[in-house]
Amino acid sequence: MTKDIDVITIGRAGVDLYGAQIGGRLEDMGSFEKYIGGSPTNIACGTARLGLKTALISRVGDEHMGRFILEQLGREGVCTDAVVTDPDRLTALVILGIRDEEQFPLIFYRQDCADMALCEDDIDESFIKRARAVVVTGTHLSNPRTAAAVIKALKLARKHGLRTALDIDYRPNLWGMAGHGDGESRFVESQEVTDKLLSTLHYFDLIVGTEEEFHIAGGSTDTLKALSAVREKSKATLVCKRGALGASAFQNTIPKSLDDGQTGQGFPIEVFNVLGAGDGFFSGLLKGWMQADDPYDADWPLALKYANACGAFAVSRHGCTPAYPSEEELEFFLKRGVVQKDLRNDPTLEQIHWATTRHTRTAGDWSTMRVFAFDHRVQLEEMEGYTIERGGAFKELCLKAAIQVQNGQDGYGILCDNRIGRSALHAASGSGLWIGRPTEWPASRPLTLEPELGADFGGLTAWARENVVKCLCFCHPDDDAAMRANQEATVKRLFESARRNALEFLLEVIPSKVGTITPQTTATLIRQFYAAGIYPDWWKLEPMADAQGWAACVKAIEDNDRHTRGIVVLGLDAPEADLAASFEIAAGFPLVKGFAVGRTIFGDAARAWLAGDMTDEAAIDQMASRYARLCAVWDAARDKAIM
Repeated sequence: MTKDIDVITIGRAGVDLYGAQIGGRLEDMGSFEKYIGGSPTNIACGTARLGLKTALISRVGDEHMGRFILEQLGREGVCTDAVVTDPDRLTALVILGIRDEEQFPLIFYRQDCADMALCEDDIDESFIKRARAVVVTGTHLSNPRTAAAVIKALKLARKHGLRTALDIDYRPNLWGMAGHGDGESRFVESQEVTDKLLSTLHYFDLIVGTEEEFHIAGGSTDTLKALSAVREKSKATLVCKRGALGASAFQNTIPKSLDDGQTGQGFPIEVFNVLGAGDGFFSGLLKGWMQADDPYDADWPLALKYANACGAFAVSRHGCTPAYPSEEELEFFLKRGVVQKDLRNDPTLEQIHWATTRHTRTAGDWSTMRVFAFDHRVQLEEMEGYTIERGGAFKELCLKAAIQVQNGQDGYGILCDNRIGRSALHAASGSGLWIGRPTEWPASRPLTLEPELGADFGGLTAWARENVVKCLCFCHPDDDAAMRANQEATVKRLFESARRNALEFLLEVIPSKVGTITPQTTATLIRQFYAAGIYPDWWKLEPMADAQGWAACVKAIEDNDRHTRGIVVLGLDAPEADLAASFEIAAGFPLVKGFAVGRTIFGDAARAWLAGDMTDEAAIDQMASRYARLCAVWDAARDKAIM
């Protein structure tokens, strides 16, 4: 049978609510960031980011949090074929905080939760056979029902020649050895827990844990004695995590000193958050372990180097899974090394991290962009019959036209504002459309932003995560120093606020309204914004008169950011024939992903509908027809360009 999965993880799947305030008590937290969590879930995502094909076996509730986990796993590239939706139980929750370098309070909400209902019937032999390895974590050995499911999976793994691994992951609270308020506790002695773990260790080729976790597995608070007790039960490679001292791997007899184990390169970094660090470590370790043909003959110094690096990223950032590096980020870090110890504040690393993991924040394939732009405000306000209510109602018709053309497919989007188009903007959420949302005050120069953002741009905290921050800046290379500095400062503050709020950023530049245009004008502006430290996820640019102009823009972007999402071409109310000609030129450049056109699609319908001369249905039909024609024109131009 074809092995189309590298690693299957089994066990906890929950939602982490991370306190956003750092340095305070959990009692005083005022807001929380929502991430997926649970060691097996974190490891599945961490290994997927490192290029392995991974899957999770677990259960989630039939509610919003369960759907969030399934959707997020899909964005991370984790196979969810074996994740059961439980109709009777809620998804597990964990509330966590970062008090200081030593205190990380957390509360587990796992009473009769969905993942603890995992049972033997959830373990499908045909699914196990698809994998190269099975990884389990200790919590699911704490309950007879979940333990039976884990043991069945391990027996099937042995039957079909899979390698097996255990992350001891001892949480006394989850074994019933500590109270609800002691979720942070990592060690309580228990012969019952030790006996249970010892009875399962023979199933594994790899066992990973901290010194305290080996203490519980081996029944001794002397680490060497505990490791020896584990060795008596298992021939697995034992990897002991030692905090700031790194980690040691033991393949055979346990030596007289922990320092005599195999080690990997370590990385001196600042510790910010240890929660989830072990799962990041295990993800890197699995990357190295799975490269070996023989599970007992891995290159452990290399595997441990990967593990230490991934652990370093994890302890440097907020959250668990969101902190883990992509494969490209890891490779860059290993080649370049540590430049500053607080990795989360290393701008080069953070840009690579964002750009190579942003696909995990929103769904969709945006390799083609067909965007219906109806974020216009002034243009509607100037039309006969306009009121704020009728303007909002018209934008709902625009959305209906967009959805009609989209028809559930990827590659379609809208630009819609929140001032006139609020109802349409909110209705678009969850539709599968790419959603861009403007921030600039219309026609402002120097750039001024919509009042809803607030003086400190704190208004972005209220934006839906699928919204893309769009900013139009009228600028020109001939702008005087004061104008340029003013506008770049505003754009940079907005860009940085977007990043803080995990929102993608689209920068639109229009120099033609300001001064004379040459093939180098827009490219020069692009380089100026990059020099100011602004890295848009998207660029929205005027049509270029010829290929020379597009080539200059593409080079300016790729010289500074080869991870950019791409470019969309704006319309400027051009007739369809003119747009078709500009599309033909632009489509010859792969970095140009598509278009964002508005008045060409909605202008006539808006004037007629607002004046009372067109019905809702006729307006929708006209806009949908024009939008669909433009989509077909773009697709034809792109097909011709790649032939």
